[in-house]
Amino acid sequence: MTNLQPSRHLLSLMKTAHAAGARIMEIYNDDFEVATKADASPVTEADVAAEAIILDGLTAIDPTANIIAEEAVSAGATPEVTREFYLVDPLDGTREFISRNGEFTVNIALVRDGAPIAGVVYAPALSTLYAGEMSSGAFETALKADENFPDTPALKRIVCPALPASGIKVVASRSHRDEKTDAWLAQRDVAEIVPAGSSLKFCLLASGKAHLYPRFGRTMEWDTAAGHAVLAAAGGEVFEATGELLRYGKAGRGFDNPAFIASVSATGC
Repeated sequence: MTNLQPSRHLLSLMKTAHAAGARIMEIYNDDFEVATKADASPVTEADVAAEAIILDGLTAIDPTANIIAEEAVSAGATPEVTREFYLVDPLDGTREFISRNGEFTVNIALVRDGAPIAGVVYAPALSTLYAGEMSSGAFETALKADENFPDTPALKRIVCPALPASGIKVVASRSHRDEKTDAWLAQRDVAEIVPAGSSLKFCLLASGKAHLYPRFGRTMEWDTAAGHAVLAAAGGEVFEATGELLRYGKAGRGFDNPAFIASVSATGC
C-alpha cells in the first residue's frame, strides 16, 4: 500500500454513504414505524429510503454495477454473482436504530473475486465514517450527517495494532451474543470485552481499539463486507472458524456467512 490518499472511487462511495446517512438521521430524529420481514428481522422506512439513495449513487458511479442489496434481496430479488459486485446494507444494526443507541451504520462494499477490496462504514448518529481500500489503506473521519460532504475530507489513516500474546481486547455483539461466543472467550486470556453494535465491531479492530471479534451466530454478507474491507485495508483479516479466509458471493448459502473470527493480525487468530 503505497498511496496515502483514497481513490476517487472510494471518495464517491463515502459521499454516497453520507447521503444515505443523512436521510437515516432525518427519520431517526422523527417518529417512525417498525415492520417485520419474512425472516422475522425488523425493518423501518429508513432501511428502504437509504437503500434507494445508495442504489442511485452506485449506478451514477458505475451504470453497469452489479449490486446485491439487503432490502432488494428481502423483497425477492435474485442477485447474480459476478466477478465484481457491490454488497449493500443500507442500515446495519436496525435493532440499534430502533433502540436509539446510535450504533447503526451504512455499509457499502466492493467485492472482487470473492474478496472485499473497498468499503465504507458510516455511523451517522456518531458522526464517524470509516473507509478502506486495498490500494491505499484505511481511513477514519468525523462527518456530521447534517453537513455537506466536504470536497476534501479530513482523513486520519488507521492501521491495525499487533495481536498481543496476552491481555486481548475482544469485541462482542451487543445484540447477538450467544453461548458459543462465551465458550470461545472462556478459553482465551481476555483482558476486556468491548460491546458494540453493527459493523462498527470491525472498525474498532481497524482503528486499534480492540484485537479480535468472534462471531458464531448467523450474519449475512452485506452485514460484514464493508467492515471486512476496512479491516483488511488496515492490515487485519477475517477467517472462518475453520481457518480459511472468509469469502463473498456465497449464493448457494443464500449469502449468509459461516462462523468467523476477525483479527488485527492477517496471519491468524
